[in-house]
Amino acid sequence: MAAELHPRSGKLIGLSNSNRTAQRNQPVQEFNHGLVLSREPLRDRDVFTVRIDKKVNSWSGSIEIGVTALDPAALDFPSSATGLKGGSWIVSGCSVLRDGRSVLEEYGRDLDQLAEGDRVGIQRNARGELHLWVNGQDCGAAASGLPPRLWAVVDLYGKCTQVTVVSCEPPPPSAERETAEREAEREDEEDEEELEEELVVRGGGRDDGGMATLVNVAAMNGTMNGDEVPELNCSHSRPDKFPNHLEPETVLTEHQLFDVFNNAIVSLYRSEDEGGGGDGGGGCGGAVGTDSSSRSDRGSSSGGGAVDSGVGSGGGGGGSANNSPAGNGGAGLGATTGGMTTNDALLFHEKCGTLIKLSNNNKTAERRRPLDEFNNGVVMTNRPLRHNEMFEIRIDKLVDKWSGSIEIGVTTHNPNNLDYPATMTNLRSGTIMMSGCGILTNGKGTRREYCEFSLDELQEGDHIGLMRKASGALHFYINGIDQGVAAAQTPGVVYGVVDLYGMAVKVTIVHNHNHSDRLRRNNAIMRALSPDVGRPRPSLSLTPDPEGPDRLLFHPNCGQKAAIISDGRTALRPHATDDFNHGVVLSSRPLRSNEVFQVRIDKMVDKWAGSIEIGVTTHNPAYLQLPSTMTNLRSGTWMMTGNGVMHNGTTILDEYGHNLDRLKAGDTVGVVRKEDGSLHFFVNGVAQGPAAWNIPPSVYAVVDLYGQAAQATIMDDMADLPPLPEDCSEGPVAMSPSSPCSVTGANAANDLRFHQLHGTNAVITNGGRTALRQNCRSEFNDAIVISNRCLRDGELFEIVIQKMVDRWSGSIEAGVTAIRPEELEFPNTMTDIDYDTWMLSGTAIMQDGNTMRNNYGCDLDSLTTGSRIGMMRSASGDLHYYINGVDQGVACTGLPPGKEVYAVIDLYGQCVQVSITSSSGPLDNSLCTSNITEKSFPIHSPVAGVAHRLHSKHGKNVVLLGEGCQAVRVGGYAHGIVFSAKELKTDELFEVKIDEVDEQWCGSLHMGLTTLPSCPLSGLSPSLPQLRAKVTWLLCGSEVRRNGLLQRQNYGCSLDRLTVGNRVGVKRCSDDTMHIFIDGEDMGPAATAIAKNVYAVLDLYGRVTAVSIVSSSAMEDTESIKPPSLSSDSCSEGEEDSTPVREVESEPCPLVPTAMAFLENHGKNIQLSNQNMTAARVSSYNQGLLVTAQPLARQQLFQFQIDRLNPSWTSSLSLGVIGHSPDRLNFPSTACCLKRSAWLLQRHSVFHNSLKICENYGPNLDTCPEGTVLGLLVDSNSCLHLYVNGMDQGVAAQDIPSPCYPLIDLYGQCEQVTIVTNNVPAVGGESGEARCQGDMEKADMVDGIKESVCWTPPPEVNPTKTCEYQALCSRFKDLLTLPDGYFNEDAKYNLCYCESCHKLRGDEAYYKKGEPPRDYALPFGWCRFALRIKPHCEVSNALKKWHIAYHGTSVGALRRTLDHNQLLSGTSSIFSVSPVKTEGPNGYSEPEENSAPGREVPRVQLSPTMRYSGMEIFAPKVQFRDPRSHRCHQAQVGFQVCVRPGSYKVGPQTLGASEPLDPRFSNTEIEWITKEQGGTLLYGLLVRVE
Repeated sequence: MAAELHPRSGKLIGLSNSNRTAQRNQPVQEFNHGLVLSREPLRDRDVFTVRIDKKVNSWSGSIEIGVTALDPAALDFPSSATGLKGGSWIVSGCSVLRDGRSVLEEYGRDLDQLAEGDRVGIQRNARGELHLWVNGQDCGAAASGLPPRLWAVVDLYGKCTQVTVVSCEPPPPSAERETAEREAEREDEEDEEELEEELVVRGGGRDDGGMATLVNVAAMNGTMNGDEVPELNCSHSRPDKFPNHLEPETVLTEHQLFDVFNNAIVSLYRSEDEGGGGDGGGGCGGAVGTDSSSRSDRGSSSGGGAVDSGVGSGGGGGGSANNSPAGNGGAGLGATTGGMTTNDALLFHEKCGTLIKLSNNNKTAERRRPLDEFNNGVVMTNRPLRHNEMFEIRIDKLVDKWSGSIEIGVTTHNPNNLDYPATMTNLRSGTIMMSGCGILTNGKGTRREYCEFSLDELQEGDHIGLMRKASGALHFYINGIDQGVAAAQTPGVVYGVVDLYGMAVKVTIVHNHNHSDRLRRNNAIMRALSPDVGRPRPSLSLTPDPEGPDRLLFHPNCGQKAAIISDGRTALRPHATDDFNHGVVLSSRPLRSNEVFQVRIDKMVDKWAGSIEIGVTTHNPAYLQLPSTMTNLRSGTWMMTGNGVMHNGTTILDEYGHNLDRLKAGDTVGVVRKEDGSLHFFVNGVAQGPAAWNIPPSVYAVVDLYGQAAQATIMDDMADLPPLPEDCSEGPVAMSPSSPCSVTGANAANDLRFHQLHGTNAVITNGGRTALRQNCRSEFNDAIVISNRCLRDGELFEIVIQKMVDRWSGSIEAGVTAIRPEELEFPNTMTDIDYDTWMLSGTAIMQDGNTMRNNYGCDLDSLTTGSRIGMMRSASGDLHYYINGVDQGVACTGLPPGKEVYAVIDLYGQCVQVSITSSSGPLDNSLCTSNITEKSFPIHSPVAGVAHRLHSKHGKNVVLLGEGCQAVRVGGYAHGIVFSAKELKTDELFEVKIDEVDEQWCGSLHMGLTTLPSCPLSGLSPSLPQLRAKVTWLLCGSEVRRNGLLQRQNYGCSLDRLTVGNRVGVKRCSDDTMHIFIDGEDMGPAATAIAKNVYAVLDLYGRVTAVSIVSSSAMEDTESIKPPSLSSDSCSEGEEDSTPVREVESEPCPLVPTAMAFLENHGKNIQLSNQNMTAARVSSYNQGLLVTAQPLARQQLFQFQIDRLNPSWTSSLSLGVIGHSPDRLNFPSTACCLKRSAWLLQRHSVFHNSLKICENYGPNLDTCPEGTVLGLLVDSNSCLHLYVNGMDQGVAAQDIPSPCYPLIDLYGQCEQVTIVTNNVPAVGGESGEARCQGDMEKADMVDGIKESVCWTPPPEVNPTKTCEYQALCSRFKDLLTLPDGYFNEDAKYNLCYCESCHKLRGDEAYYKKGEPPRDYALPFGWCRFALRIKPHCEVSNALKKWHIAYHGTSVGALRRTLDHNQLLSGTSSIFSVSPVKTEGPNGYSEPEENSAPGREVPRVQLSPTMRYSGMEIFAPKVQFRDPRSHRCHQAQVGFQVCVRPGSYKVGPQTLGASEPLDPRFSNTEIEWITKEQGGTLLYGLLVRVE
């Protein structure tokens, strides 16, 4: 075939050289879209070879090569080769991918390491195998079973920008012979391995007979405790976990089972010492196969053919299949003879991590300086591990300073050639490590919960082992227990590796295992698995004996600051005022199903934040090293903390139930695990609903006496607890809003949930209604979720996007599949499925992984938080998508009408969390969310007191009846707004009943609270969402809005589904939240930071035409009703009026500034000093939250100074205000986690309740240097302002509640701040100058523009620490080697005009200067270095009376210009001197190309803005390498000059630009020209670096 490329290629590819050379265009700006294919299909044995011509260093990754069955003539080219599907094999780096999925991790040469000139080829041989050739060398078979018709694929990806096809022909015969020989050797090795495995099976079948042999050996040795031990059948297969489960008919007591194992192990060891296994214990006659006993390094001297286990028998003297040097017949593969000290022993390699010290003949490794350093502790074995060889270590020493602990695994790297990393998880190739309870492959998590044990929880004396089986499977062992397969395919040559990380300090390789050591470890394991071993209990039984002494007590093993008293009934923290944690206590036995564990809080202290936490754990308290708080435990633990639920330290429910932090002494909390595996919590006897599912059966109750909780007692009396709600039971029950049945009532309108089966990284919460991707910033896929049942025809499945991250490209993908969840093997992404699946990805409709059409009506990648996505299959088999309720049209047709399809959501890329909306269900709306009517909830008459009334002022279509208790809309569908007659008191419920509906309209009732505007009747808007004057909070459908702006979606039941008889109410609670009630059920907080003086407001809109009040006030109000002011004063709709809503008896007194100090309640890493005026973060980078003890009065400026920065961290402080009392605030780790009534300024953005509401506000706070003074002020209009060094940065946020408290988060670099106490007047008073004038004149107002001659900022404002950009510009200046004598010695006159610095100073863009004043622009983006000014110039009036201008020049002209101390006509700056032939009519002339030199009239070009003088034609760019970072940059230079008025002429720009170059200056007067020598004075050197 021709060695050419196909003319069709990726969109950035350019072909040349007769289609033999391909180049990726824009290689520095783009890294992909560089796909090329061969012109013709490959012939068998032909190697399609290309040469790498060019590479760039801008990107990671490089060339990728492979084959595809897709015809390039009809191919829709993806962005990269890994996106090819439909039969494509690609070699990328050192991995092989098939249709985008990895099939081989470690193969051949790493293509990313190839250099320019290297050659790489691809071949399909006659056997259908794929081979990679690198520089003429065959890398072996990468894949097999390839189809015959394939095209070569080359992807110019990342660094690779140009390749040339050099050949397409068979390889030379010599190369093929070498390949054939290597394949023959490999086949011989595989045959040997198969023979070894066959001998292993014949020698005793470790995997089948191990457990049976253990018990049968014990039976052979006699009886135990007088009872015969039942014999187990040999047909038992060994399970994944040890110990095994017995046959159902085998009844053993717990003690009998325990003794069976101990005696079996002892008997086996004894038989091993005596020379072999005899007859194998009868029964099975097989070898003992437990991996806990397979690691003996002491060879048996006789008998036994056990190869894998190292112990045992084959019924006599079976021959050995052992190929190890031990060779005794009894030792297993890889085992060595006892006492062996030859070089073949498994030891640690001499080359190790920098902090490692080896001893004990290289069997012991210890990390030096364990209290100062936590890494650089990697050690490896001295040789590769053999197949089935156990590599086991013992933990000798731990320290309790660091987080994390030992990590162990295997690597293909030879220790002689390895540059040891600080930690093995930094190694990105050839490494498999167990870390914690997960598996990391090449540094990335591949299995998160590999086993029940976590390496971080092991203690001194525990053993950890690993073994690579002959099959290639890698197993880990914890104290002898096989944890199962960690990796299925492990390379053949691997070294053992141990990382002494964090807490782990010293380990020893275990060679000789004595019986007592093994017995000790197995005893500990058996006790951990059987918690009551050692206690006299008659038998194992799931039915408790009610007569037995089985009361729930606290276990005596408790937290180090806790104590157990009252016979185990009471737990307390004796020194609760000194310590706030280490108060964990557990129940003495596991909880039974449906058994409620309830405690009463006996004692509280007010010193700390946070309070009691309760939950369950799988850990046995007898052997658990109790953490400081249970939320630190990363396995087997579920806790309710605050009002959320955490699983293994990760929050799974944010808003679950009653906030435990608000409980008082005497309150009770409880927990129960139901028979169905669901977990429920109780607060004061009220069930909070299901919190988690699939809880294991044997869990212990946990109470964490944290923070304020000082003492708790177990309650026996459960009689007052209500019965737990059964799922989907009828009748009204107390349920959490998040429970699966909480919205349904008697008949479920929507039983759609997410299925319990899902992708690896997905987590299902909120009763199956919410799905999220865990570790969203490190994982972008493997998060597919599917509906719990198939969709009915015409049924809408809709979700709302609740959380996104900006780390990845791509976003959510949605569709349907005909594959049942139980049959679906969840892939990385759903578009990998190649059958019965239809998906929308971006704008592409894909069927079975192939694109069917592009440019569908919506783009999923453009959706944001709050967007809703729905999908529906019609009865005719059409698939429709809905975006925010709008049908996007038919996406595809031909879905099998009679076949079940399930909804599928792929939480991919940016999309992190979604929830099923209440709109999911049939689109005919025949099923309502709430069918609860007057019959099921009888409407009670108002309680004793005065019934609520409606105000006489209302919408124009409303008529009031029944003395203001009923409202009827008499026309149209809008103008139905009504208000309560008076303000609502705190916790007062205003409730109405729907009397009439009109089905001809859509939409429904709106309800909420408002501060009520002072507008006339005609000023009321047609509907409540349009009411924008003052502040209005309302519920519209299921959306919460504030002043018409969406704040929250999917809140409770939708008001659109209410009908006649339903009741709806609104309440303002004492915590400043708005709650909506539907048929008497509180739907939870809908909005926060509600003003104190609010009226109820409702809108008879759409279907709802009549309502009547059913609520009343709690008591007679003796005061006259204060109606809202709806006067006839003219005021347009939405216009704010300063007239107060309520009558004010007297004017408030002027506020006296309050002395501020920090509150004692703060983040755990904060230390206060200086009478609580100074706060310092004493450890870590977070947990540094601060609030003031006093609220911030209106118009009072609160200021503090940054005292200390630590450049070791990134990011810096944030600040803001909170709208609630901080006394009992439970401080999170960072301020961005505050989600209630919090306004936060972070970097240059503003956040409200952790949601970004404003960008590019003020300076970047991360760049504030030490000495910066920051301030906060809330003005009289409730607007929040930020002050930087006394300068107001403008309004950051509005509607700040009163009172509010300043908040500071000492995060990252910022370690210490101090409150500024001097000069703290209320803003607006006589406080002197806001900023120091320094050497500038008092600012005037000339033509409305502030005039200033401020050449340098005042010293207080000038940063004491240069920014990174200024430092970079300074390093470039140093490279110019200009004499220091030209520059001002005082560095304070050097100014950086980067974005952060000029915002910090509060610079304006334009100033006036000189006599007469003339505008000039500050040189934003440049850095100025002040030049030395001669004395006679300083005393003159030049600096005050001359104008400011700029001059761009070249680097080569700098020295000559500085030597003459003024701009010269002979400067080599481009266009600085222009030859002039004749002057035009306006004094300007066009340059002539061939003018004579003698006729040149020199002139110097200036400009009042660097946007003109800094253009490249005036200031050419030069390239330089930064001596610090070694990165290349481009730089420009120019001068800031003073120019004498009248010495220059103002004229038009001479570049021919059509667009305005500077918004301040017209293009007709942007260029100044001077011919006078001495008319300019150099003031500063300007540098700009890109």
